Amino acid sequence: MARDLDLVFAALADPTRRRILAMLLEDDMAVTDVAAPFEMSLAAVSKHLAILAGAGLISQDKRGRLKWCQLEPDALREAAIWMQGFGQIEPINLDAFERFLEAEFGTGEDARQGG
Repeated sequence: MARDLDLVFAALADPTRRRILAMLLEDDMAVTDVAAPFEMSLAAVSKHLAILAGAGLISQDKRGRLKWCQLEPDALREAAIWMQGFGQIEPINLDAFERFLEAEFGTGEDARQGG
């Protein structure tokens, strides 16, 4: 599973690929339709699609003469489950921590000036 997550996060690291995934949230799309909004060659978009497919984030199949892409939500679900484990860590309140340090150890302005 760790290797799968590495591939997923590597694929998600690129903004073009994240945009492609957002487009595929709406519906399946032909490769040419996926490429249309991008200012890059069809070959460059195809490389992005190959990375997404390799990570299991999308699947591709041939329908007639066109190659279609569809989102595969299971790979994203596994990554989301992994990330939820970090949601249990409460954010640190730095202001409260600073007040605690000042009260306990006298780290206020007087302590910084040496007296």
